[in-house]
Amino acid sequence: MKAVRYYGKEDLRVEEIDEPETRPGTVKIAPAYNGICGSDLHLYHDGPIPPAPTTEDAHPLSGETLPVVLGHEFSGVVEELGEGVEGLSVGDSVVVEPLMVDGTCPACQRGAYNLCEQMGFIGISGLGGGLSEHIVVESRWVHPVGDIPLDQAAMIEPLAVALHGVKQTTAAEGQVGAVGGAGPIGLLVAAVLKAKGLKTIISEVSQVRREKAQSSGVADVVVDPTSEDLKAIVSEQTSGAMADVAFDAAGAAPVVGQLLDVLGATGRLQVIAIHGKPVEVDLTSQLMMQDRTLGASVGYADDHAEAIELVRSGKVDLAPFITSKILADDIVSDGFERLTKSLDEVKILVSMS
Repeated sequence: MKAVRYYGKEDLRVEEIDEPETRPGTVKIAPAYNGICGSDLHLYHDGPIPPAPTTEDAHPLSGETLPVVLGHEFSGVVEELGEGVEGLSVGDSVVVEPLMVDGTCPACQRGAYNLCEQMGFIGISGLGGGLSEHIVVESRWVHPVGDIPLDQAAMIEPLAVALHGVKQTTAAEGQVGAVGGAGPIGLLVAAVLKAKGLKTIISEVSQVRREKAQSSGVADVVVDPTSEDLKAIVSEQTSGAMADVAFDAAGAAPVVGQLLDVLGATGRLQVIAIHGKPVEVDLTSQLMMQDRTLGASVGYADDHAEAIELVRSGKVDLAPFITSKILADDIVSDGFERLTKSLDEVKILVSMS
């Protein structure tokens, strides 16, 4: 079968590899669409970083070294069921929660398996990936999506990331939420906030992404922080009370400071973006003196079913965030290079054929 394999920094190859076989307790899936994620971009430009294996060191759970099949944001159709699998049928449209966990570490034992000490990702750490014609996955990670179109379903994984972050906060109907960054995660955070009945204010430097935030309906107010005063606008929109919650989806140090400045008393800043460098925070003036909370979240744990229901119920519309669809043969030129050079894309989906 054909698959996109990751060999290391700036080295992706479309190759023929052996088709995986179904085992007891597993499901064979034909991937339909796979989204290119920010973590994929980091791997491509910077080389293997944990939880990716290297050519010498295998991932502890997959046992694989490079190369590995790429792709962890994907939807597909069930082709075959392994012995003992229940609750799924051949032909079902599904998404995969692309995790590898040991199930024995303290985090796993208390249900926070997204914090597993040996965490790995299907499509990053081994065990196949969404950028292939077939993949075999343990049934526990496979979620039916019903009649959600398969292109939109490929965005359930990042939606689960956004939902997990929002659920850790006190975000509630009638409140005001500020979001820094209108990339895929920022837009999806705003979508979840709108679904929960919050007023949303999005700060974003890219004009195209600001327009997407507004046209998709996930933002009540959009702000260009390079030419507008975000704090003044939030104050005006809240009659001086400021935001109840704020979300860093940009991964830039100045955004953290800006978001802390727009929080009201007892507000919470939730960091969802990955920061490559340490960020300085004045604990006394920016947190303590206003009883504010600084939190962070990563991935998801038992969030996929709720994310799917948000879409099926019509509370979240994923269609506006799909900005391009490409073929696997063009993944470098039309995918990775385009995302690197331009902020105009939100989500690029890749299919094998």
